[in-house]
Amino acid sequence: MSGDDKIWQVAEVNAIVRELLENSLMPFWMRGEIGTLSVQRASGHVYMTLKDRRSQLRVVFFSGARAVEELGLRIGSEGEVFGRLTVYEVRGEYQFSVKSIRPVGFGELQRRFEELKQKLNAEGLFDQERKKNIPLLPGCIGVVTSPDGAAIRDFLQITARRFPGLPVRIYPSPVQGAAAAAQLARGIEFFNRTGEVEVIVLTRGGGSMEDLWAFNEEVLVRAVAASRIPVISAVGHEIDFTLCDFAADLRVPTPSAAAELTAAHRDELSERLIRLKKDMVSSLDALRNELRHRLGEAAGSFVFREPVYMIRQKQQLIDEIDGEMKHALQRSLANASNRAGLLAERLKGLSPQSALREKRLVLEHLGEQFVQLANSRCGELANRLEQSVRSLNNLDPGQVLKRGYAMVSRTADGKLITAAADAPVGDELNIRLADGAITVRREH
Repeated sequence: MSGDDKIWQVAEVNAIVRELLENSLMPFWMRGEIGTLSVQRASGHVYMTLKDRRSQLRVVFFSGARAVEELGLRIGSEGEVFGRLTVYEVRGEYQFSVKSIRPVGFGELQRRFEELKQKLNAEGLFDQERKKNIPLLPGCIGVVTSPDGAAIRDFLQITARRFPGLPVRIYPSPVQGAAAAAQLARGIEFFNRTGEVEVIVLTRGGGSMEDLWAFNEEVLVRAVAASRIPVISAVGHEIDFTLCDFAADLRVPTPSAAAELTAAHRDELSERLIRLKKDMVSSLDALRNELRHRLGEAAGSFVFREPVYMIRQKQQLIDEIDGEMKHALQRSLANASNRAGLLAERLKGLSPQSALREKRLVLEHLGEQFVQLANSRCGELANRLEQSVRSLNNLDPGQVLKRGYAMVSRTADGKLITAAADAPVGDELNIRLADGAITVRREH
């Protein structure tokens, strides 16, 4: 050992191990059976171990007490946790720090839940337009649930307290397990078939997602949606949601809330009826007094004392209206006659013969103008032609030749000779005069 070797502190080693461990693995899911479980109520933290057949691992879930309690996890439960490995430096122990926890199979159940929810929603089973109104005070309530559960006991106690003697029919059924959904659906169908209840309450207490799964089965959800009788879904606690909640006409958070809703308080209803009765009596008294007053006024009116006078007044009014109608008819006939005369005069002016005469005069006038323009144009063109002929005669080479001039060209190619250099000695030349041509050869 040399003097330069570093002496490490335990805390330094644990810190380095923690950094290496936490940076080497990304967060992941892990499954295991809960071997030990300790919930710290004051802080809300949960400490436990997860184990399988060969190993175990310490697990900490900060502020996870509520989640563990709601999921009903206990020693011996299988769970799936999501988080990352870390090191508790104080003891030099590595552990798994949980971010989320779920029972084994929860992911598959959630997937099935979402797939069925989308399917039934696309079919319109959850549409608001399908919802039926819940009766204010049903004559009889049907309850589909387990006869031994706490849900039915709470329901019956509240119903009896709020409205003693209100009939409640119970269809017994298991509320969890493989056969529960079909049996619960038969309960819904039974009440619809017998027609003895005015509202159906589908209920059970709280539990894990697996415990409540029967209320997510398609057979039960379709039975709830198809019910002709309004259905109230009161499954689990306020935080629990099932597909029956979406298909039902009303969802309440607990069985107790369903009882509060369906069984109106008898004393409240009695007081309300008494108030309504008083209001009705007061309204009838006021109406009777008003009608009595109106009858008195009508009985003392002139119409009732002299009914013949009213008839004569109406007859006189009819005579006046008849006279006004006759005068109006005469005025209308006179106006129509005047308009007919005016239209006849206008039609005379618009007759085809008059129009034809006018068009003929216009045509004759245009013909005269055309002849004048044609003669004038022909004179102009004749003058221009005469001038053009004179110009062409002035430009005619033959006229120039008559004045004594001659045109010289080479006989070989007919090229005009305008300079002596254009005609070499020995070329044969053609000399054109006014009355003929002479062929010569240049000698020098």
